[in-house]
Parts: sequence; structure tokens; C-alpha cells
Amino acid sequence: MRSTCLMLAAVGAVLAGGAAHAQTYDPNYPVCMQIYGPVGYLDCRYGTLDQCKFLAVGRSASCVVNPYFAHKKPVAPRETRRR
Repeated sequence: MRSTCLMLAAVGAVLAGGAAHAQTYDPNYPVCMQIYGPVGYLDCRYGTLDQCKFLAVGRSASCVVNPYFAHKKPVAPRETRRR
């Protein structure tokens, strides 16, 4: 009986915790806007810091560099061999 009560208490504690939402960073954009408030989140869809700052005016937000931005590396030109 005691183990059943402990098991129910453990299950209840896990279910009462609620769902955790992971922060996602879009690797296609180099800048994210971090919005503050009761439901804070990251909005990663800005091409430049200036663009993000322009849209953050008047909001409780700041612009940050996206740490997961997939930098497009320049492709080295192929060398042609002359015969």
C-alpha cells in the first residue's frame, strides 16, 4: 500500500510540472529577436541587426546574434589543369 501511494505521488508530481518548451533557433537567419515578458520567446527571422532593431522599437525586446546560424562557406574555385 505504501509503495502504491509513493508511486501515485511521483506520477502526480511529474504530471503537475507541465510541459517544457524548448527554444528554437532558425539556422537560416543570422539574427534573433529575444522578446521578454510572461511568455518570452526567440524570433529568428532577421537578416541584419539593423532590421531587427528597427522592428524591436517600442517592444520589450532585444536583438542577438543567432548562435546556430548556418554560415554559407564560399566554395573555392576549381583549378583547371592545362595540358
